[in-house]
Amino acid sequence: MALHVPKAPGFAQMMKEGARHFSGLEEAVYRNIGACKEFAKTVRTAYGPNGMNKMVINHIEKLFVTSDAGTIIRELDVEHPAAKLMVLAAQMMEQEVGDGTNFVIIFCGALLEGAEELLRMGLTPSEISEGFELALDKALEVLPSLVVDKVEDVRNEAQVMKALRTAIMSKQYGQEDFISQLIGKACISVLPEGGSFNVDNVRVCKILGSGLNNSSVVQGMVFKRQVEGDISKKTKAKIVIYTCAIDIMQTETKGTVLIKNADELKNFSRGEESMLESQIKAIADAGADVVVGGAKFGDMALHYLNKYGLMGVRLTSKWDLRRLCKAVGATALPRMTAPTKEELGYADIVCVDEVGDTDVVVFRLEGKESRVSTIVVRGATNNYMDDVERAIDDGVNTFKGVSKDGRLVAGASATEIELARQLTSYGDTRPGLEQYAVKKFAVALEGFAKILAENTGVKANELVSKLYAAHEEGQKTAGFDINAETASVCDAVTANILDLYLTKMWGMKYATNAACTILKVDQIIMAKRAGGPRPPQQGGADNDED
Repeated sequence: MALHVPKAPGFAQMMKEGARHFSGLEEAVYRNIGACKEFAKTVRTAYGPNGMNKMVINHIEKLFVTSDAGTIIRELDVEHPAAKLMVLAAQMMEQEVGDGTNFVIIFCGALLEGAEELLRMGLTPSEISEGFELALDKALEVLPSLVVDKVEDVRNEAQVMKALRTAIMSKQYGQEDFISQLIGKACISVLPEGGSFNVDNVRVCKILGSGLNNSSVVQGMVFKRQVEGDISKKTKAKIVIYTCAIDIMQTETKGTVLIKNADELKNFSRGEESMLESQIKAIADAGADVVVGGAKFGDMALHYLNKYGLMGVRLTSKWDLRRLCKAVGATALPRMTAPTKEELGYADIVCVDEVGDTDVVVFRLEGKESRVSTIVVRGATNNYMDDVERAIDDGVNTFKGVSKDGRLVAGASATEIELARQLTSYGDTRPGLEQYAVKKFAVALEGFAKILAENTGVKANELVSKLYAAHEEGQKTAGFDINAETASVCDAVTANILDLYLTKMWGMKYATNAACTILKVDQIIMAKRAGGPRPPQQGGADNDED
């Protein structure tokens, strides 16, 4: 008879062998807070215009060199459940506003750091969560009074640039004016009358060579491709788009043809050719000038395209085909049939252009407004252009935020310090234990000024005391002067450093919600992992026997 070893009494008795569980302050809460603090510490140094870059190599060994927290968290496969909650909050922030992911992670980490101190003092997690929620309500009540400007007309490039500058500055310091001008121009041209702005309507095409200042905006679409056939330019072109190959059609059912002599073979192949010619002639007769195909162009098809004066462009990506349909107003056809007038698209110029030493096909719409615009980015390395693309992505999302709510607050940590000052005095008026949590919320907010100072190489405590002194005197827009060599203060509005109201509002909401959720966890129960091959051991000594 097999020996039965009883399991230890308690929680372990219920679970399968191999399951783990942690409970209580020491095992669960402090462990979660520790993981989140470490994660926040990772992205802290990437905050602000002088933030450091991170070199991230993802699971398929692709290299990223960036200070964009959104990219860092997307490419890092975070496994710790509590840190994952912070990642989810940051991802929600990216979906909602498109910027401020770093703000959420740092603020959530700072709140949990403050909560840990309060827990060690003897407060309960529920009291701390209640205090944080009270502080958040008060901060959201105060925030509208700190609005310093508003974008009244989203079609005015100068007004829009004010809002975009700061979002770009944190990624590409020194190039913010040029990049925000490109983004403003591209976004305003595709902004529909009375409709909502769609970020997918601004595309980025990266072409190696030259410098960033040679980047430009094209009304329409740009593809890094060659044309098929001999014709390389068409003006006032009608465009037909097919998702299939431009070649002899394959029959839907298989058949067997019995050929008895050479004449029958000639007639059979001539029949295929004449059928293809009649199809391309029908396309030309329908008024089309440019044929765009989603797969290969056959040699015979190219011969007839050249014969009837049609330009051929091949796009292998179905996404590119969809966007081109949107840009030129065409309908994608699944088979090589002659298009109707409604199915044809239109572009003022379709031509082959050479940018640097790269051939590109440009579908240009000369009118003031187009459905899609493309920012052609130039740069010395692919990594640099990827970083510029991320900055453009943040700028386009900021424009979307401006089109929803154009209110702007002072940047350079001015808003955070003013909120911290008001919340500290609000904490003193609270009678219960939650006053400590409210004050820790204020300390977490003032942490942003410290991070900016540390990343710039300035004494953080000196800066915070100077900022508080300026705010006590009523200078609500006094922020950190990043260009000064010492810890000094400037007027953020005069220096044109303005943040989106939505970024601050949603950032505080998501960070506080994530922090409160993590605090309220008192047990971690981990089921036994599903079977499968054991993961390879990381590191270790090299095998000399290979």
